Amino acid sequence: MSLLNLEQRQLILFDLDGTLVDTASDMYRSMNLTLSHLGWPEVTETQVRQWVGQGTGKLCDSVLQFLFGQIEPEKHQQLLQKYLEVYEQELCVHSRIFDGVETFLKTCKDGQIEMACVTNKPEHLAKELLQKLGIEHYFGLVVGGDSLPLRKPDPLPLLHSMQVFHCTPPHTLMIGDSKNDIEAARRAGIDCIVVSYGYNHGENIYDSDPQQVVDRLDQLLV
Repeated sequence: MSLLNLEQRQLILFDLDGTLVDTASDMYRSMNLTLSHLGWPEVTETQVRQWVGQGTGKLCDSVLQFLFGQIEPEKHQQLLQKYLEVYEQELCVHSRIFDGVETFLKTCKDGQIEMACVTNKPEHLAKELLQKLGIEHYFGLVVGGDSLPLRKPDPLPLLHSMQVFHCTPPHTLMIGDSKNDIEAARRAGIDCIVVSYGYNHGENIYDSDPQQVVDRLDQLLV
């Protein structure tokens, strides 16, 4: 039985990268442009797809750990600053909305369900990406990885979103692609559906004991 229960939901929280939008190619492209600028070795797209999802700082940690075997604060600051600068310019070159997402968003909008994007991506980049892809109007709130003192898997961004919309856990649903989303939802006391096509740090999503997994969001509407 599906957890969707749209007639019961007043608010749906969506992760961004790997859930709504396939952004890894642009992050990979921007990271290698950054590494080239710094004169450091490059990384592969497969690696970047495994490293994304926990925020830009963690992505830079993973890159430095792979390249140098350690994370030096000075190198981290250098990489983070340049990467954000490059990625902001290259934000939506290859990024695309996953199949089935827009149909699902439109159905929720037509059903007058509030929607929020809760991501570990910096807030201004998340908002700009949603705008460039033409789906920003679906979301009444965007919470980024730098919007609050804590980010997913901490439940704070989810609890904050529920507070903004005056919504209780039984009427809220999280939709994501990773163990961070599952853990955040569990700790916030809300149901969580995950997609099978996301990033999840290179791990099998089923290892995180999800409540429900779908291959496409519009399958939930059948």
